[in-house]
Amino acid sequence: MAKTLEVTTKELKGLLKHVINNNKFLQEQGKTPLAICVEGEAGIGKTSSIEQLASELNMQFVKLNLAQIEEISDLIGFPIRQFQLCKEEECLWIDEPAVQEFQHQGYKFTGNKRMAYCAPEWIAGKGENGILILDDFTRADQRFLQACMELIDRQSYISWKLPKGWTIILSTNPDDGNYQVTSMDDAQTTRFSTINLKFDIDCWAKYAEQAGVDGRCINFLLMTPELVKGKCNPRAITNFFGSISSLQNFEKSLPIISMMGQGSVGPEFSSMFTTFINNKLDKIIGPHEVLTNKSWDNVKSQLLDCIGKDNTYRADIASVLCTRLINYTVHYSKDNAIDDNIIKRVTELGTSDIFAMDLKYMLVKGIYNGNKTKFSRLILNPEIIKITVK
Repeated sequence: MAKTLEVTTKELKGLLKHVINNNKFLQEQGKTPLAICVEGEAGIGKTSSIEQLASELNMQFVKLNLAQIEEISDLIGFPIRQFQLCKEEECLWIDEPAVQEFQHQGYKFTGNKRMAYCAPEWIAGKGENGILILDDFTRADQRFLQACMELIDRQSYISWKLPKGWTIILSTNPDDGNYQVTSMDDAQTTRFSTINLKFDIDCWAKYAEQAGVDGRCINFLLMTPELVKGKCNPRAITNFFGSISSLQNFEKSLPIISMMGQGSVGPEFSSMFTTFINNKLDKIIGPHEVLTNKSWDNVKSQLLDCIGKDNTYRADIASVLCTRLINYTVHYSKDNAIDDNIIKRVTELGTSDIFAMDLKYMLVKGIYNGNKTKFSRLILNPEIIKITVK
């Protein structure tokens, strides 16, 4: 079996956009759209990434968690008898409860009948263009798996069809012995393409900034991304961060932080986080303060205290701050006006001697590319132009 393609969240969205557009092309040719299976560790963001994509593309979104559905009819609809009725040259298959109404309209029985399925509630009233995600589908029993294969093969189930422009996406955990999933054979796995979603610290950091995760915690994970492995997955980490975010002073709350950490992310992660606090790295200046504090001298002094200079320069802290500043500033610009003070502050950050040249380049390019419309004034500064063309 070929090795599964590994992608980050950003790459996944780009690939799925292509699949969705290609599926529309296939349907125009009278062909069946392609289904995609997104595989990855628990809590890595499979479902949330797909839901975000549906929102970005303004598509309808239906999520069915197959591990939580007990009745197969909730997936495929309820069985119902249909009768064939004809009127002149027009013949229709009519559900049994509606037969009498059509008879009043002049339709007559042909004697043919069949068992069909009513469209399930989750698709009722849905129009064209949507995403159906069959979440944790390998945690369901074989009845559900077989029904899923039918949907994937035809985008229909006996007597009902998905509307035009829908893409089916499956999600699952790896079949590596660490999860209770149903193994699939080649007859099943060859019906769809599989992509493995891997953890990417840069993608997580952008998500965390947008989701309002405690900045002290974002700093920690940016400095120790290697901790995201095994059972210490992004969901558990984010939940741990949320459980301590109300604590104003981490240093004074180490006992409770340690207990919460060991109960959620394990002793290694908890120990590293405690060391991070003891080294006072939780007190690094935040991007909001850097961006909005009116005193540049005050901001510069705090940045130098964190990063150091010359022989004391902390490249790791500088890199974390640079990443946070890019993500926060771009996110801030979406819902806020970017006035001259903020343009000036970004310019000061890009032209001062606080960050190394490679980080200044990354900072300016990242902010500008993140919202070219609102940060177009940045490239009017000759010093900024010199940085961006290097």
